[in-house]
Amino acid sequence: MDAPPEGHVEAESCNEVDDEKSVNSDCQSMPAYMNSVMRRQYLQEMVKALPVPIQNRIVVLKNLQLEHLKIEAEFFEEVYKLEQKYQLKYQPMFDKRKEIVIGTVDPPVEKPNWTEPENPETESEAEEHYSESLKAIKSIPQDAKGIPGFWLTVFRNTAILSEMVQPHDEPAMRKLTDISIKYDDGHSYTLEFHFDKNEYFSNTVLTKQYVLKSTVDPDDPFAFEGPEIYKCSGCNITWEKKMNLTVKTIRKKQKHKERGAVRTIVKQVPTDSFFNFFNPPEVPSDKEEIDDESQQILATDFEIGHFLRARIIPKAVLYFTGDIVDDEDDEDEEEFDENEEEDDDDEVAPPTKGHNKHAGNKKQSPNDCPNQ
Repeated sequence: MDAPPEGHVEAESCNEVDDEKSVNSDCQSMPAYMNSVMRRQYLQEMVKALPVPIQNRIVVLKNLQLEHLKIEAEFFEEVYKLEQKYQLKYQPMFDKRKEIVIGTVDPPVEKPNWTEPENPETESEAEEHYSESLKAIKSIPQDAKGIPGFWLTVFRNTAILSEMVQPHDEPAMRKLTDISIKYDDGHSYTLEFHFDKNEYFSNTVLTKQYVLKSTVDPDDPFAFEGPEIYKCSGCNITWEKKMNLTVKTIRKKQKHKERGAVRTIVKQVPTDSFFNFFNPPEVPSDKEEIDDESQQILATDFEIGHFLRARIIPKAVLYFTGDIVDDEDDEDEEEFDENEEEDDDDEVAPPTKGHNKHAGNKKQSPNDCPNQ
């Protein structure tokens, strides 16, 4: 008997495969234009169309998933308690860091306990590329106390924080001596920004509190992805007279309609500043009431709060020295350049009009990431 040709499948097996493909096709194939709400509705309708026995099995699986989420919520509660516990162990090191940065303690010389990676760039090449910056660094006197501009440099070395600090903020930011964290009762934490005496405001500490939730919402239990920030509160800044960095003064000439007299109106209007960080929009009790602009501000604010807590406070010196490099923009640029080369080589099929090379690089929302 001749062997069946290559690729041949027995009839019964073929039917089984076709049935499986049919189910997968019905449940997984969605038009590309669908947004997340449409996709959810589409998939729910597809599940409702499945045979009843299969729907029953899915109910059992979702019940198991719900039990898993409840245990996961307990897990994150324990993680939060561990964070509080270990913060007490970290704090003496953070206190010592502050003393060194501001110059109250001049530590003895130590040898590094790590091995520096080899840098292929020579000192002369560095001089050529970064001559202006190196001149500023080399102008720091040998007897300077502490580490001048430590926190401002850390902010400048990270994209998300650098965008917040405006040129007119820099003199005040140079007075920033420390950023610390305090874990509060009730699953929240407070960031404390410590400032030396300055001409801009009388506060010695500016605070920003973030409140987390890590409970399973009974109205939407399967949306739980771990702790998330859901509201925050800032503090009042006691500005010195005419030194408020969050407003700017504008002068506008106004002409009287009848007499023709011209007068100058002086008023203050809001302006971009890092210190707006301490005055976030209020989160209404009904999420639908918040406008899109405020929602975007809050989303960014939550991301910044998490970034400061999880990355900047524990690893500030590594951002200062460049051991951690915020190179997200560089990665995007490299990807863009590679795609450009591919498009140049392909003379037959140019890109579709409106094509976005970075469409897949969607930035993750802070509420999409567990805060642990």
